[in-house]
Amino acid sequence: MDRTEQTIAQVCVENTAYDFDQLFDYLVPPSLLDAAREGCRVLVPFGRSNGKRQGMILSIKPQTSAPADHIKPITAVLDKEPLLNRELREMVFWLKERYFCTLFEAVHLLLPTGINFKIQASYGLAKPLSEWDVSAFSPLQQQIITYLHHQKKMVRQETLRRDLGLQKGDKTLEQLYRDGVLVRSSGAVRNIGDATTKMVRLRQDWASGPPKKLTPRQREVFQVLQDTGGASVKEVCYFTGVTSSVLQTMVKNGVAEFYEESVYRNPYAGVSASSSQEDVTLSPEQHLAFEKLLTAYESDEPSVSLLYGVTGSGKTLVFLKLIDKAIAQGDSVIVMVPEISLTPQTIGRFHQRYGKAVAVFHSGLSLGERLDEWKRVRSGQAKIAIGTRSAVFAPFDKVGLIIMDEEHEHTYKSEMSPRFHAREVAKFRCAFHKGLLVLSSATPSMESAYAAQTGRYGYASLPKRYGPAKLPEVIVVDMNEEQQRGNTTTFSAALLEALRENLAAGHQSILLLNRRGYHPFASCRNCREVVTCPHCSISLTYHAANHRLLCHYCGYSVPFSDECPHCHEREVRFTGVGTQRAEEQLQAFLPQARVLRLDTDAAMSRNDYEKKLSAFGRGEYDIIIGTQMVAKGLDFPNVTLVGVLSADQSLYSDDFRSSERTFDLLTQVVGRSGRGSLPGKAIIQTFTPENNIIALSSSQDFPAFYHQEIQYRKAMLYPPFADLVTVGFIGQKESQVQQAGHRFLELFSALAKAEYSTLPLRVLPPSPALVAKVSNKYRYRLIIKCKNDRRFRELLSRLLIQFRREKGFSDVTVIADTCPDLV
Repeated sequence: MDRTEQTIAQVCVENTAYDFDQLFDYLVPPSLLDAAREGCRVLVPFGRSNGKRQGMILSIKPQTSAPADHIKPITAVLDKEPLLNRELREMVFWLKERYFCTLFEAVHLLLPTGINFKIQASYGLAKPLSEWDVSAFSPLQQQIITYLHHQKKMVRQETLRRDLGLQKGDKTLEQLYRDGVLVRSSGAVRNIGDATTKMVRLRQDWASGPPKKLTPRQREVFQVLQDTGGASVKEVCYFTGVTSSVLQTMVKNGVAEFYEESVYRNPYAGVSASSSQEDVTLSPEQHLAFEKLLTAYESDEPSVSLLYGVTGSGKTLVFLKLIDKAIAQGDSVIVMVPEISLTPQTIGRFHQRYGKAVAVFHSGLSLGERLDEWKRVRSGQAKIAIGTRSAVFAPFDKVGLIIMDEEHEHTYKSEMSPRFHAREVAKFRCAFHKGLLVLSSATPSMESAYAAQTGRYGYASLPKRYGPAKLPEVIVVDMNEEQQRGNTTTFSAALLEALRENLAAGHQSILLLNRRGYHPFASCRNCREVVTCPHCSISLTYHAANHRLLCHYCGYSVPFSDECPHCHEREVRFTGVGTQRAEEQLQAFLPQARVLRLDTDAAMSRNDYEKKLSAFGRGEYDIIIGTQMVAKGLDFPNVTLVGVLSADQSLYSDDFRSSERTFDLLTQVVGRSGRGSLPGKAIIQTFTPENNIIALSSSQDFPAFYHQEIQYRKAMLYPPFADLVTVGFIGQKESQVQQAGHRFLELFSALAKAEYSTLPLRVLPPSPALVAKVSNKYRYRLIIKCKNDRRFRELLSRLLIQFRREKGFSDVTVIADTCPDLV
């Protein structure tokens, strides 16, 4: 394209409403023709006020005729190089169409948090103080004017607000600007800067030798710089023994020059790495699975394959063999795990095998670490990206293989806009690159299992554990009988005896209780009311560590009191057991045991997870007790006992997936036992031992569970036989939220009948969400059973835009979710 032509950039702009979101045309000024490229961020004037906003160039087109007067010019280009390649720019439109987000929300999703800009306004006086009659202004306005007079420069808005105590939403600065008292400028500021180190190098090629006027120490520095071409100031000082003043003198005399060089913050610098790769030895079953996956990988078509394997079957070894092939062929690889708690062991194994070729992506990293890992991938220094769902956006130019471990996990689904599912994004990337997506699990999702059974996915299986390891013996304990014998604690006699035996043998144990806190709730024995959060429709949980009742949804907490907030009698008592209470009981039963509690209260950061899991791996603890984070993915050969303290919690929830979730959780936690050469045992405590789900998970019989569950799904028209889409309504007035739901249903029905009558649709009327109020906001939802294709999404998109223009519902937020986690 001839860049001398008038050039138009099509830009998506931040903070646009969904019903107004589109590509906006901007003129590229001649001075920015070389810098303005597709995939670069820009600063543009937007709206009637021409306020500065950030945008992303998604397309550039020439315009031979003079542009219309209304086309505004780009103010500045914010990036030296494009941040999004062609694939990721196409993904922006795909995300908007599929998940009902704005274009810039999609762009924001693809970039690391640390690289994002925020637009900051700065203010200064339009004229000197002496030219204003200060007495004509309000006291607050006088304070602002006097402050800026003393500063004698433009001051950032956030600094003004902080120094003068201006409240959020205060319009005084804006009013003074509109009145011409203040001038304003806007600029883009990076959230996190690049990490750099100070370097030094010679200013020219001194082939004829060093300058004559150098001291002996300067000559030594000169020789080092000539040999290396450049080094960090710290290194030069260390290897030559000089101080930085010697280098400063050489720079001052024109012999050398300082410069900055980017360095990358390594979140796993302490992990040992090996450049050599040990050969992976596969069992016959593993080799057969590997050959099936390799055939799919080497085909010229994009494909998805399900790798089913019982817990401990060695699925990771198959991954490693497949990754070796992909790397050898020059492809990049993405490996996803569902939770932060899984990544330390996974990352440690991959770092030891692939060294610096591994980059890490998950929310537990600092902003600077996330930025630098993203840059290492983009620059080609890393060939393997490992992490949680955000790893699926790793900016590789050529993705040949994506592995999604524990693919059934709900944490692969984002609950924030864009509400994407990592599995769907992975399919998009593999379709673009003609790569292979491997979905792996001991308990595959019903959707993936059905796709494999019907031939839409490839299929490989590992029905036996790897090596000498055997599936553990499983004992189901009826807690009704325990209570009849007078045992009202959390631990059955059988489990306590097994724990004592395991402790005496020097083996380790894992205990699962999927409830945080000390007691799950408190209730009044007089009026029978449960103590609930005043802002949410959920009970408060007692935490012994701080003696407070805490809401796990909004964070509200209050000191515990035995006075009932309803009848005011002092009859409030605790009910149920959480991980804190179970830990206390366990220490009383086994005072000699070293017990580690692992839940989100005990491990609040990535370092906490890693340190505690590493300590358990080194044998510093005998027993882990925790929530579901201890149930999945952990591999400790010395663990020979697993106890499930309450198997009934998730089994009877108001969710069509409750059986699937319970089977997954029990199967996974039972699978933590006996993964090495030692035989394992698992004890499941339940008040409903006759439930078939408990029996199937005890035997790890996924085929039998699938056969039973798929019939129920078909009869009820649940996934995979229909797609579920929810439309949520959120607001502070319950009646208004409810009315909004019914009005949306009226509009939906009318448009569907008029223009989309061929679409298969079943719509359930608006009803309160499972948790009907959170943070003083009421929540209703509309559930739609449909075929989630492009035509259905067109219908829903039109309705979302239309509804925003309905009078009377401006205070109600409407959210569409095409793959809801809970229904």
